[in-house]
Amino acid sequence: MFKREMKVNFKSFLIWLLLLIGIFTISFSIYPSIINSDNIKMMDEMMEMFPAEVLKALNMDISSIDSVFGWLKSEGFVFALLLIGCYSGILGSNILLKEESDKTIEYLNSLPIKRSTIVLNKVLCGLLYIVLMVGILGIFNYIGLSLSGEFDKNLYILLSITPIFSSVVIYFGCMFLSTFTHKTKKMLGISLGIVLISYVLQVLSSLAETTEFLKYFSAFTLADIRNVIMDISINPLLILISIGLSVMFLGLTIIRYNKKELV
Repeated sequence: MFKREMKVNFKSFLIWLLLLIGIFTISFSIYPSIINSDNIKMMDEMMEMFPAEVLKALNMDISSIDSVFGWLKSEGFVFALLLIGCYSGILGSNILLKEESDKTIEYLNSLPIKRSTIVLNKVLCGLLYIVLMVGILGIFNYIGLSLSGEFDKNLYILLSITPIFSSVVIYFGCMFLSTFTHKTKKMLGISLGIVLISYVLQVLSSLAETTEFLKYFSAFTLADIRNVIMDISINPLLILISIGLSVMFLGLTIIRYNKKELV
């Protein structure tokens, strides 16, 4: 069953991975040609026009975009977090529901396996694809950075890992919510909405002290890119929170799926 899940979900994995690689390929290709002393001066002047809160939200107050690595630490990883988060949300919301929409749930129910086993096989498939996406993208960007010039390798390795912490929570959270409906189209909108709202909350939390509490409602806070850049380390507490939330949503998913009336 696990092999079947890997095969069924491979096409969407490949599309999202190629989309990410395409974005970063363009960046590695054109960035060196547009960076020179005049352009750097112009960009620095342009950055001064933006409010400090906006620069902080994009990490541009602690990272200059005068190099590809500088761009990665600001806008680059924002793209990665959002796209991997969207992929994880869609994967989590559909990996169980598609059996109902494809009318294959009757076949699965006819097999001598428990529903919890079905869930666990699908969970492992989704987790593997998320880790593969983060890992392959990380290796690709590492090669691109190596060809583009010097960069902090230790910092990059830590940054390249961070999308896993937010993505797995989004994945498990959307999977749990999918047990409350039978419609894949409905869950598609919900999963994308969760990702976008989560990112907006994370951005709003960095704008002022009065809105800082919003970070506790955003999965992207678990990625903690800003503090990784500043401290060159990953907060172990955030790793534990990510694991804890994932285990909690997995447990709730199994409970709900065992009670769900499948159609």
